[in-house]
Amino acid sequence: MHILNWGSRLLSAALIVTLAACSSANKVESNLGLEGVPDWVNQGTQALNNKDGRLFHGVGMAREMGDMALQKSTADNRARTEVALILTSFLKVVGKDYAASEKTANTTENVTSVSRQISSMSEVNLPGSRIIASYRDTKKNVIYSLAELDIKQVSPILDSVKDMNQDLRLYFDENADNIFDRLTKGKR
Repeated sequence: MHILNWGSRLLSAALIVTLAACSSANKVESNLGLEGVPDWVNQGTQALNNKDGRLFHGVGMAREMGDMALQKSTADNRARTEVALILTSFLKVVGKDYAASEKTANTTENVTSVSRQISSMSEVNLPGSRIIASYRDTKKNVIYSLAELDIKQVSPILDSVKDMNQDLRLYFDENADNIFDRLTKGKR
């Protein structure tokens, strides 16, 4: 479990670096090389823009624990955690773009405020994320779960953040789709 959990963290870190780069080559190519599993398991955690919307996908897994319900719950929770990690990375990009767009003398204060608010956002429970798929590898007794969060559901999540800067909130509402599209350009 430790090795695969580390691998999942490594995949998340690679995605975070890719999102932060903000270049046109942000297509995340991932293949964990597992045979006989659904494609989403090998594709891993990612942000994608497709016919279903602007989506954050998180993949979690859990090895056998002696209790199938606990194992499934653990895989689900890990998938939701992956969504939270990728959402936090996205919000950091939004925050940096917002701070860069601020032309006031209080830029340092605004950057600090934005960073603090993004930290608060990352601690918010993700009620909008949902498990959309699960797969049980009966040979290895591993359960994989896929969590999804549509960017449309992020705005209500931001409403629950205490002391949310209204300018940042407005900036998010007006620019999040464009920033997401820029970060996932070519990813379908």
